[in-house]
Amino acid sequence: LQILVTILNKNDNPPVFPQPNITRQIPEDTEVDTVIVAREEVTATDADLDTIYYELTTTVQNTDGYFAIRGVNNPEIYLQTALDYDKFNSTTLLLYARDRPVTSPEPANMATATITITIKQSDTRAPWFLPCTQLYNDTSVCISSPYSGRVNISEMSTDPLLLEPGPIYAVDPDYTINDRIMYRIVGGNTNKVFSVDADTGNLTMNKIVTSPDSFLLQVMATQVSNVRKYSVATVEIKVITKSNFPPYFEKGVYNGMVFVGLPQRSFVYQAGDPSTPLVITAMDQDFPDV
Repeated sequence: LQILVTILNKNDNPPVFPQPNITRQIPEDTEVDTVIVAREEVTATDADLDTIYYELTTTVQNTDGYFAIRGVNNPEIYLQTALDYDKFNSTTLLLYARDRPVTSPEPANMATATITITIKQSDTRAPWFLPCTQLYNDTSVCISSPYSGRVNISEMSTDPLLLEPGPIYAVDPDYTINDRIMYRIVGGNTNKVFSVDADTGNLTMNKIVTSPDSFLLQVMATQVSNVRKYSVATVEIKVITKSNFPPYFEKGVYNGMVFVGLPQRSFVYQAGDPSTPLVITAMDQDFPDV
């Protein structure tokens, strides 16, 4: 009597990852579609020789959609969306391996691999002149206002010029890099009247100004380690005549009178002289002819 015995393979072994814990550090400017974890590093084995089905999730809020796997049977992890260090600088991914499809009614064995990803900030942004205002709460863009100041005609100042809304100052917005900033004037400096300190950004005078024409300087801030990362700010310097005296009124007290029932914007007349409008006049000894 010949007896044929067939042994059925029972699904009694879970998938096994070659490395249950993986750590990666990637630069912020990594290109989309770059492989982060190679397929062979996260391909699970199954002693039952079952087909393995994979699923990738994240445990950190607001980091969904940045990383993905190539397919349900291909666990290679790649970058799906461009990174932004200001939005998050690390995340933890969970890669599940099942020996049955997720929708299968059959009981399945499962294994989990943990992938910890740290993002290193890259030198992606040019210097920001301060103060500046971020657009729509977007931390990647900050718009600064022009600087402005005044100098007296035919007068030499040896101190750094006072500017509004503040001194010339720029920073590297990639703050973990925090590259040193250098300054120089690249336009509008007629006759080289002004100079800027390369390290501090302080604006000073080289010579007196003999013309009332204003200056519209262009000051460039560059990163020391990467001159291609630069920004340009506008500095308007107005040339004025020095004022030695404050203005004063011709009279200490002015008396006027109005008539009942007059419409708006009607004249106020001098008290005691209803035919002469009241005029308030101020004088300035710096401008005697005005």
